[in-house]
Amino acid sequence: MSSLKGQVAVITGASSGIGKSIVLALAKEGVQLCLLGRNPERLEAIAKMARKDSPLVKCYCIDLTKDEDVQKLPQKIDMDFEKIHMLVHSAGVISLGKLEISSVKDFDWQYKTNVRAPFLLTQTLLPMLRSVKGQIVFINSSAGLKAGVNNGQYAATKSALKAIADSFRNELNIEEIRVLSVYPGRTATPLQETVCEIEGKEYKPELLLQPEDIASAVINALSMPRSAEVTGINIRPLLKT
Repeated sequence: MSSLKGQVAVITGASSGIGKSIVLALAKEGVQLCLLGRNPERLEAIAKMARKDSPLVKCYCIDLTKDEDVQKLPQKIDMDFEKIHMLVHSAGVISLGKLEISSVKDFDWQYKTNVRAPFLLTQTLLPMLRSVKGQIVFINSSAGLKAGVNNGQYAATKSALKAIADSFRNELNIEEIRVLSVYPGRTATPLQETVCEIEGKEYKPELLLQPEDIASAVINALSMPRSAEVTGINIRPLLKT
């Protein structure tokens, strides 16, 4: 496996759930970290934990749905790190309900966060990734592969995210930039706790995937020798809930 030590990673959704676990796992590999999120207090709390292992951690409080925030990011990162090697998209939102009564406002909200934001951020940071033949990770969802009842809008955005990741991979493969999509099933995160509450189900985190499981899979894929490329990881809880 290749060492990630000394490389620089940008992680969205860094203050919670899967994003948080990826941050801490990368820190243990000696990776320098750019943490993106909307809540400065929560970001700084995770940064404090990551600094125990990482040589450098910076927080960037931005709203990924605002173009001006995203477009200012490369200059800020260049001042602090000069280059980036990895971009991990872990931010996401969800709204549940039957399609026939779901609001367009909710659909737009999910589209802006789950599809448009990672698309624009990848475009914006691609020159920095290209200079080092970097890696891009899209934390998707099992819903991106198969829509279910009451999650049609969310599944549609995750299917669109899959298409974007697949296209970026096909376009960038010749430049030796690796693009990975991860499709987790139900994972013990605050987002999943909210989903269970909406569904009227008891939240049993011990029966779900753990965020650390996803982080471990991502680290292994990022550390693969450059002769190989992991394009997709489909991971689910061992026990059905």
